Amino acid sequence: MSTTTTTTASDFALHANPAPRPEAERTELLGAPTFGTVFTDHMAKVTWSADAGWADRRVEPYGPLLLDPAAAVLHYGQEVFEGLKAYRHADGSVWTFRPEANARRFAASARRLALPELAVEDFLGSIEALVHADVAWVPSGEETSLYLRPFMYASETFLGVRPSRQAEYAVIASPVGPYFSGGVKPVSIWVVRDYHRAGPGGTGAAKCGGNYAASLLPQQEALARGCEQVCFLDAATSTELEELGGMNVFVVRADGSVSTPELTGSILEGVTRSSILTLLSEAGHEVREERVALTELRSGLEDGSVTEVFACGTAAVVTPIGRLASEDFDLIVGGGATGPVTAAVRQQLTDIQYGRAADPHGWLHRLA
Repeated sequence: MSTTTTTTASDFALHANPAPRPEAERTELLGAPTFGTVFTDHMAKVTWSADAGWADRRVEPYGPLLLDPAAAVLHYGQEVFEGLKAYRHADGSVWTFRPEANARRFAASARRLALPELAVEDFLGSIEALVHADVAWVPSGEETSLYLRPFMYASETFLGVRPSRQAEYAVIASPVGPYFSGGVKPVSIWVVRDYHRAGPGGTGAAKCGGNYAASLLPQQEALARGCEQVCFLDAATSTELEELGGMNVFVVRADGSVSTPELTGSILEGVTRSSILTLLSEAGHEVREERVALTELRSGLEDGSVTEVFACGTAAVVTPIGRLASEDFDLIVGGGATGPVTAAVRQQLTDIQYGRAADPHGWLHRLA
């Protein structure tokens, strides 16, 4: 179902929004953006069918989607999505971070959900075309960016358990500030035992809505316990860390070594995770992708051999964890403060993303 056609932003026909937000209103909204509540004037779209393949590349006014009540996505959950950001640099140019990795993961997620695979060129062309149309929506304040949300859903009208023969791909954009409303500060994590995000052979490695839907009830439990996020354990034994509701997790030890749960097929292969592994290794840390037992983490926090724990993802970037709790323990991490390794890797990563530091890996991709 993959395609090899070469596509650029110029292949997306622009149907300009006849009633964009007034400049004064947009300026006010960009002054203090909150995460995922305000959207730009346009969206990029591409339509797919089993007979014609990918076609009708366009940028059109942002607005409601027309869905038949029998659309396959509403009944069988056949959909995938991605998340990446556009950053305004000091010279006014706009860049994104490792979009090719997001494009490859998007195609892998689609393959796992029996959806058509979108070419990397189409993925890049769609975000470039959208940012060109809505470049005025890219904020310039500290810790701000334009969050880009590509997604694809089964649009065929039918009731029957088989892959859809029609799909819609779209990209929407939202100016955002910090993911957590309190800004960058240590968060509390609830380790859940009774629920699992994904199991062996499931969709844990795919970025699909069902995985996140499964995390919402445990997330409610975490909030009720005074925690901002939930941490899931492996489904087979409930003894090993996997990931948070929407982020990967890292453990820093007193000897400077760093561990993160290895990719077992039930953990999302995060782009931020991969970047941090590279940066930490280059900084001289021994970095291991391995199974991280909850009992070892608890004992490490108790005896001081574990000094920091942090989470990472596109939306939250790097978030320090200051407390880890569950039914039978409640532990403070690193005195409840942001640790030096966490702070350093976050600063290094964001400096690259915002153009404040050199990009030796070629991770940045110019959009405008």
